[in-house]
Amino acid sequence: MTSPFDDLTETVFADKEVLTESYQPETILERDEEIEAYSHALQDVLFNREPENVFVYGKAGLGKTAVTKYMMDELSEEVAKRDTADDLHIHTINCNGRTLFMVVRSLVNDLLPEHASRFPKRGLGTGDAFDELYRQLDRIGGTHIVVFDEIDHLEEANTLLYELPRARANGHVSNAKVGVIGISNDYTFRRTLSPKVKDTLMETEISFSPYDAGELRTILEHRAERAFVDGAYDTSAIANSAALAAQDMGNARQALDLLRVGAELAERNGESPVTDDHIEAAREQVQRGRLENKIRDQTEHAQYILEAVATLQTQDEVPARSKEIQRKYEQVADSHAASPLSTLKSIQDHLSDLHMLGFLCRHDQNKGLSGGQYYEYELDLDPAIVLETRTEIARHTE
Repeated sequence: MTSPFDDLTETVFADKEVLTESYQPETILERDEEIEAYSHALQDVLFNREPENVFVYGKAGLGKTAVTKYMMDELSEEVAKRDTADDLHIHTINCNGRTLFMVVRSLVNDLLPEHASRFPKRGLGTGDAFDELYRQLDRIGGTHIVVFDEIDHLEEANTLLYELPRARANGHVSNAKVGVIGISNDYTFRRTLSPKVKDTLMETEISFSPYDAGELRTILEHRAERAFVDGAYDTSAIANSAALAAQDMGNARQALDLLRVGAELAERNGESPVTDDHIEAAREQVQRGRLENKIRDQTEHAQYILEAVATLQTQDEVPARSKEIQRKYEQVADSHAASPLSTLKSIQDHLSDLHMLGFLCRHDQNKGLSGGQYYEYELDLDPAIVLETRTEIARHTE
């Protein structure tokens, strides 16, 4: 009996993982300025001083997480060489989809001895989790850097960013030094923090700007050398992937996706090398996938609002005012057995954020003395993508 895999004897890939998001490159390209800023911000750790707090900003796919991991690895290696440096402990937590309690509990469990019982999921509050966190930090001592990825997704970020950086000053810990690194896709995140938190942080800010076509081409050429077998791609396919991504978001992840998906299409068709035509064919698939991921990255209620606007759009009821969207949003939230946000202002804030992120078009209406000024909204993408993505998310959360 023949196997459906009998004909699959050749591949264009030598190491396909090199073109995926999960791959951590040994060398970071085209981010020299950001690495230098990071090294200055972290240098106190080498001299046994309390670490500075650092906030890293930039849209998805600009290398924030990769550079941060690289800097943590390099810092750990350097600390190990220096007798004057304190023991260094790195903790990394992704805040997307987590509450403050979940974040602090995760930190506690990361610090507890192997034989100890895990901190319970229920029965204790966030204050109890902070108390245990401080006990464990002091038990271990040394310097602790806590990396909070996607911290803009944490609704109670103010509490977290007030507590941890002030742990030593407030007498919660005496044997440990604590520094915070926040990674955010939202350039305006700092504006949402309370004045006392801003005063507490006194952080170094590092902003990651979009890559240009030349920078993306350098990154792709470096990856392609490892990713493909000899002769499996045209250099024009590299240039095209870089140019398309630079024109859109300046996003390395998107450029890598274009090259990988283009190569997958070539392989599926039994064609080699990967050419411009394959990259063009991959463009629509990658664009749709990027939008789906972008939707998944939003908070629960932001997704409900997107679903509400998408539903109104399919019913030809857009552009719609925030009050009309609120009514539909409440129906959507109810259909998912969720308690809706209670104020129109909270809906308007989410609509403003979704407009800023490029999901929505906003129209400024001025009806004069009789009707006043107000905004109307509609989607700036295919509503089918929103509704299909939401259906998929709901299916996996049931």
